[in-house]
Amino acid sequence: MSGNGNAAATAEEDTPKMRVIRVGTRKSQLARIQTDSVVATLKALYPGLQFEIIAMSTTGDKILDTALSKIGEKSLFTKELEHALERNEVDLVVHSLKDLPTVLPPGFTIGAVCKRESPYDAVVFHPKFVGKTLETLPEKSVVGTSSLRRAAQLQRKFPHLEFKSIRGNLNTRLRKLDELQEFSAIILAAAGLQRMGWQNRVGQILHPEECMYAVGQGALGVEVRAKDQDILDLVGVLHDPETLLRCIAERSFLRHLEGGCSVPVAVHTAIKDGQLYLTGGVWSLNGAETMQDTMQTTIHVPVQHEDGPEDDPQLVGITARNIPRQPQLAAENLGISLATLLLNKGAKNILDVARQLNEAH
Repeated sequence: MSGNGNAAATAEEDTPKMRVIRVGTRKSQLARIQTDSVVATLKALYPGLQFEIIAMSTTGDKILDTALSKIGEKSLFTKELEHALERNEVDLVVHSLKDLPTVLPPGFTIGAVCKRESPYDAVVFHPKFVGKTLETLPEKSVVGTSSLRRAAQLQRKFPHLEFKSIRGNLNTRLRKLDELQEFSAIILAAAGLQRMGWQNRVGQILHPEECMYAVGQGALGVEVRAKDQDILDLVGVLHDPETLLRCIAERSFLRHLEGGCSVPVAVHTAIKDGQLYLTGGVWSLNGAETMQDTMQTTIHVPVQHEDGPEDDPQLVGITARNIPRQPQLAAENLGISLATLLLNKGAKNILDVARQLNEAH
């Protein structure tokens, strides 16, 4: 018996151990679903690796009684995860790309931008208002949203409605809508509802003429240590070229405006017939003042790079060495050009006033 046991132990020792890749994520159900989808793709691509998911709470998950725009913290949903990355407790982190600032802390980069789901916002109605639209809700109906961007645009479009902050993860916000009589509807990202399997709750999709979306909305970003070439190579295959170029343009626009969650800034992008179109806008807090415009640039959506990796540094926090550099630079320049155009027209004044009013209230 003991001889067999020793032989088995020796055989086990001789078997090479699978490398374990540790993946950080927020604890919310949606964050876990998003992370699981990325890990499932990586497992299929790298069957010789083992993946371990490590979930943690972030500042944004813990502070639920204050509007996001009031907390004054740019990395609400990322800071704790980045600390774990810095301490080598995890090798990569999956985020909603819209949660990642356009300037990342030193030492970090977005190593993959995954294929975007719907970037649009969706309206979920209280059960008694199913079948309605924002247009047909009764006068003074209260609509919940944690986003200044949504509130500013929708106040302008639907002046008969009142907008009020609502916080919490998707499950919490839906429960507040259904169980309290406070809200007639809430606005959420369509992609989150799709990933949760709650498409049946979507009462209305808001198209760009009603409400442009947040920078990076609907896309997932994989954050890694900037100098960890192994992990960069590992996740780089997840880049979706079209999503990548659209999000570089959007993030470049936001960075050049110096916007964030404390001011209403929104975008809409599309790639068609070799052209990348970027529409961007800024609003006053009450939506009364607005400034928006559209620009385009010639761009050819690349396949994965065929000439080997590029050694250039990251653009707006993103490293994509397996994608040709030229279209990335064209996308970045488009964002800068549109931001410059709006700033020259007076957007800075709208943003400054919005920031001051937001901090004062």
